[in-house]
Amino acid sequence: MKRTCIYSCTILLSLIISLRSPAQSPSPKLKITHLTGDFYVYTTYNLWGKTYFPSNSMYLVTGKGIVMFDTPWDTTQFQPLLDSIKARHHKEVVLCIPTHFHEDRTGGLAFLQAKGIPTWSTQQTYELCRQKGMPQAQFRFTKDTTFHIGNHQFQTFYPGAGHAPDNIVIWFVNEKILYGGCFVKSTEATGLGNLSDANVREWPRSINRVMNKFPEPRYVIPGHDGWTDNQSLQHTLQLLKAHKE
Repeated sequence: MKRTCIYSCTILLSLIISLRSPAQSPSPKLKITHLTGDFYVYTTYNLWGKTYFPSNSMYLVTGKGIVMFDTPWDTTQFQPLLDSIKARHHKEVVLCIPTHFHEDRTGGLAFLQAKGIPTWSTQQTYELCRQKGMPQAQFRFTKDTTFHIGNHQFQTFYPGAGHAPDNIVIWFVNEKILYGGCFVKSTEATGLGNLSDANVREWPRSINRVMNKFPEPRYVIPGHDGWTDNQSLQHTLQLLKAHKE
């Protein structure tokens, strides 16, 4: 009886462990969170190693329609995102701007263009996407640009190389919101993440340019992990200093 009990308990424990294993868990799907006013953060997930990792993007509701900043990392969520936006706001997406060339920012550009949605990127992002055979934006801008869409305006800013050679940030002056994308690391991050295209020597200088140009942001939205703490710029500098040392 004792041996049978040990055998049964071992089987039960093995079953529980297998059910809790990340490799067996289904991928998390789309999450949309209200930030403030007309601003929303949407998060999708993809595998990084053996773990599903969150990727933050944003959208803005304007009188002329929805403006997206970056596209979902999870390719299965392109249409669900558009459907969710339509159901929630009864508006169409009218513009999308990726913040650099990596697939977690540009992967949905071709899908959006097939839906008739205009896409814009910097010339540098366009060239990198073209060179690497990745989806490219339909239109390009060659310098920092202020967009006026409906009742909102926002500014793109290229601070210099960092996470990628072409990374830009988006600044919403009236609301003091900084969308940093992968250029900015969440305060939850313990490392710099993907450095395959990074310039860790220039990155601190680029971060300081953003801090000097857009002081005291109310919100700072990083490309991955949590975004409720607005000290992500300072934390990115600390991570870069630790990496150098």
